[in-house]
Amino acid sequence: MQTKQDIERLLAGAGASPNRRLGQNFLIDLNLMRLLVKAASLHEQDVVLEVGTGTGSFTQSLAEECGRVITVECDVALAKIARSQLQRFSNVVLFNMDVLENKNAIHREVLDALRSARDELGGRLLLVANLPYNVGSSVMANLISGPVAAQGMYVTVQKEVAERMAAEPNHEMYGTLSILMAAAGQVHILRKLPPAVFWPRPQVDSAMVSFERDEAKIAQIHDMKMFQEVIGLFMGHRRKMLKACVKFAPAALEHIRHWPEVFEEAFIDPHCRPEELTADQYISIANLCFEQK
Repeated sequence: MQTKQDIERLLAGAGASPNRRLGQNFLIDLNLMRLLVKAASLHEQDVVLEVGTGTGSFTQSLAEECGRVITVECDVALAKIARSQLQRFSNVVLFNMDVLENKNAIHREVLDALRSARDELGGRLLLVANLPYNVGSSVMANLISGPVAAQGMYVTVQKEVAERMAAEPNHEMYGTLSILMAAAGQVHILRKLPPAVFWPRPQVDSAMVSFERDEAKIAQIHDMKMFQEVIGLFMGHRRKMLKACVKFAPAALEHIRHWPEVFEEAFIDPHCRPEELTADQYISIANLCFEQK
């Protein structure tokens, strides 16, 4: 692991500096890095996705504990530094690219590498990272509902994102990410972090959060794409009543002609607002919509 002085030296040697626009705040508390690695309980068959390689400090700790690390860094200068720091680790694959191909998809090269490593090693696929603020929510949502699923996530994120991950109905932070995570597993806020444990110091607090996938919960969802469509429809108009939201139904839901019957069969009052519904209620609506296809 690298201290603050190590990171400063590496950046200075490369003529680089932290880019706030990209959310480059380096976690410099080595004890907290160890805590996050320990929380993931890594094994030699596990495959870890790290987003935000930085100078490779945290990557080194991951590589020592798991079978393969697929790490992604979009900054050219940082990726170059990380390659030099990680060259002794044969189990690290570093991509210098944006981890997201678009907002709704992780880059296909990264997905292919994750699939290949998981098939080869046979262990869990986990996200373990100090997530850059500008991609964190999209990455996590994709690893729940996308073509490659993570069995667990152990991440450092901004406090606001952590609150969204764990929020319950009627909470101001309750949203799409909250519903996806509640429907797919369990979220726990492990520790709140002050700005002082990062360099440069961010202007907001952060938190370490764990998510553990629950296959029994996932099995209740008949079609993940339909589930996402339903969440998007209603949470896109969260302050309206459910019965008013349905007029905005996207093409994927145009086949639903009798929304009152859907609400009735799901035992949901159409006068409720989307922010009041639980993840289980969204699953019920989505399953009924899927059955009508």
